[in-house]
Amino acid sequence: MKGTKKVFLVIAFVSLLMLIGCTSNTSKEESAEKNSQMAKPFQVASIQFNPILNEREKNVEELLKVAEKAFKNGAKLVVAPEMSTTGYYYADRESIKPFVDTIPGKTTEEFEKLTKKYNGYMVFGMPEVDEKTNMYYNSAALVGPDGYIGKYRKTQLWETEMHWAAWGDLGVPVFDTEIGKIAINICMDSAYFETARLAGIAGADILAFPTNSSAQTISALPARAQQNGMYIVSANRSNTEKDFHMIGGSAVWSPNGEKLAEAQVVMTEEEDIDEPTITYAEIDPKLYNNKNKEYLSNRRPEIYQELMLYIEPWDYTKNTDSKEIVAAPLQYEPIIGDKEKNKRKISKLLKEAKSQNQDLNFVVLPELSLTGPVDGKEVTEIESLAEDLNGESASFISQLAKEYQVSIVFGLIEKNNHNLYNSAILVSKEGKLAGAYQKTHLSESDRKWAKEGNSLPVFQTEDLGKIGMIIGEDAQYPEAAGVLAVKRADIIAIPSAWHGQYGGEMEINKTMSANKYPDRAMVTWDAVAIGAQAYTVVANYVGTENNYLGGSSLYTLDPLYGLDQPVAASSDKEEALVAEFKTLQSDWWFNQELLLLSRRTPYFLPLIETKYNKELR
Repeated sequence: MKGTKKVFLVIAFVSLLMLIGCTSNTSKEESAEKNSQMAKPFQVASIQFNPILNEREKNVEELLKVAEKAFKNGAKLVVAPEMSTTGYYYADRESIKPFVDTIPGKTTEEFEKLTKKYNGYMVFGMPEVDEKTNMYYNSAALVGPDGYIGKYRKTQLWETEMHWAAWGDLGVPVFDTEIGKIAINICMDSAYFETARLAGIAGADILAFPTNSSAQTISALPARAQQNGMYIVSANRSNTEKDFHMIGGSAVWSPNGEKLAEAQVVMTEEEDIDEPTITYAEIDPKLYNNKNKEYLSNRRPEIYQELMLYIEPWDYTKNTDSKEIVAAPLQYEPIIGDKEKNKRKISKLLKEAKSQNQDLNFVVLPELSLTGPVDGKEVTEIESLAEDLNGESASFISQLAKEYQVSIVFGLIEKNNHNLYNSAILVSKEGKLAGAYQKTHLSESDRKWAKEGNSLPVFQTEDLGKIGMIIGEDAQYPEAAGVLAVKRADIIAIPSAWHGQYGGEMEINKTMSANKYPDRAMVTWDAVAIGAQAYTVVANYVGTENNYLGGSSLYTLDPLYGLDQPVAASSDKEEALVAEFKTLQSDWWFNQELLLLSRRTPYFLPLIETKYNKELR
């Protein structure tokens, strides 16, 4: 009997393994089939729809008609604007009370009929009431072929809806669908890099973006797409409601921040387009896995802890006096490994900059300023070029700083306790060391010789205010500039060696900015300035066999509404670009103070949790 029992158990065990194997194979086959189906490009539609205030039933009826047209024309995903069922401008809870609905509820049921009929997906904005608390939210719903899927409650509210809506409390959920992983942000969310980043680290392939934008939020979208390697489908309005003009420009952005399609931009009330506009574009699931999404695994959550801090309104470390700055990023073709020749280039350009404006008080040099980039060099050769913070390079820069009475940021290969770092040094106009930073997000080339830095410091100076520094690839990671903002950097300096390995030219519609961006504006650098609300000075190289792309520049706080003017150098000439600005801008409608006051830090916790990076790897 015992032997029979053993045989039975063995047979049972083998059968179980075979069953598991069959199940596993079936699962793999299903997964392969799903991936095969997902690999086919599909069409998305952004509906530029203009609801009538206080007319929910009529708006829903009209939006259903427009959405059905988009589905009939082949759209697999349709996105409609923020508050598309009711209109946007409500004075208080009482005025919007007749028009709120639960999610899911009667409103979502109407759109479910459509998505079931056409086997598609739809995201639309609407005011939500929570049955348990009777609180109202500015929300968006996602429905699909099988009905209701999920919702998002706007995290970062604008003042208008604060009079009736509670802050969103769901974080940024990501919904797994047959066409990819879909997340949602709404309008003002995009002014804060964190909300799109939460979608990115959770694996979103597509960010649906309902909005009612006058320029700021839609201008941030190419950066949000690029930073997170995801498609963005934005739907805006194109008319005026209670003196609030929305400029249209609904668009679809690729994971590289490229504009795939865009509706007309209407900058004045006289140009209003009340009729709905449908904008189509193609999404290719093969691009869900892309270079920008891969970069997410190189984040450094362990050094982003300050993102969770909320020091407002009693931050006594902040500057309260604005500073008059005349800055010059110096742009030149480096002679790789030849410090003496690079010194001569730097001296010549600094002299030119001072002659352009005698009030010059801040200079930024490119990454590894005196040696030039060391890509491809042997570690032993790189070691021979390294020095400590009081070495030859620092002595040379110190002499220049004193001679021209300017503060200078420069880069060097730092040798420290037998380790090498890609570092940036701030030298005061007195020629003294005022701050040092070790690059925290290394490039592939850096990793062959450099050790990562482990902090993102900000340095107080008497002449310039508070200075933060990041280097090259650091700019790809908005968390770095975010930490500098929390630490109240007034200015961010970026020594760089950029030849197109990340970022790219800004593709926002130039008509939406009151002060025009220069032709060579680079989306990643602009996102640092706008995202941290800190004036950002970038110094880059030109030439060499790596074809460095120049574009040394000043990026500013708000050119969109006419506060200040970004400027950029050429793509191929050695030059000193001189630009003037005034820090802080305390009286402007949006600035670093207001940015930090309005951040919803409790929902940013995933940004500092290392488990998300492990999952991405």
